[in-house]
Amino acid sequence: MGSLQLNSYRLASQFNQNANNIHNYKPFKSSSTHLSFSRAKIRASSATVPDDTSNQSQANNNTAQPEEPPQVNFAFVHSVLLPDGTPDIHYRTACGGQKLRDIMLDSNIELYGPYSRVLLNCAGGGTCATCMVEVIQGRELLSPRTDKEKEKLNRKPKNWRLACQTTVGNPDSTGMVVIQQLPEWKGHEWKYEEVQVPAQEFSQ
Repeated sequence: MGSLQLNSYRLASQFNQNANNIHNYKPFKSSSTHLSFSRAKIRASSATVPDDTSNQSQANNNTAQPEEPPQVNFAFVHSVLLPDGTPDIHYRTACGGQKLRDIMLDSNIELYGPYSRVLLNCAGGGTCATCMVEVIQGRELLSPRTDKEKEKLNRKPKNWRLACQTTVGNPDSTGMVVIQQLPEWKGHEWKYEEVQVPAQEFSQ
């Protein structure tokens, strides 16, 4: 009996010691916390993977053709008819915001006629009135008459302009302008009818 009591005491003391150890136990982070962090990290990484659909749409946008810049179309009618009796018309395109004189000279369109030699014109000063043109269509795209034009063209039709004083629209302007060259030297009359000119007829 005594040995049984001793053993019971030892068991009780061991139980009490184990109980104290349980109270002093500090929990550690379980492996599940680390796993959940790893899974969250994987999900975050997978969210940054590019989508094939978005890449395809972006590629389509990059390959889209850019819009054509705004431009003004011109039809310049020479004062002399062609051998078959039809008007001699030259088609050009240019950006708005430029002087009509510069557009014509840069496009190799005859402007001065017999006054094209040096010292026979004022080279764009607006004092000689040798760069007169007649505006058949597109007056709304042109700048108003300047004081020099009002002085030099006071006895001319209202649609006559000095090319060196006339600005054609703005950089974002579009439209059609028909110009009669050398109206003072025009030896014929022709009837203008507005028609749709094919785009390939115009050149820069």
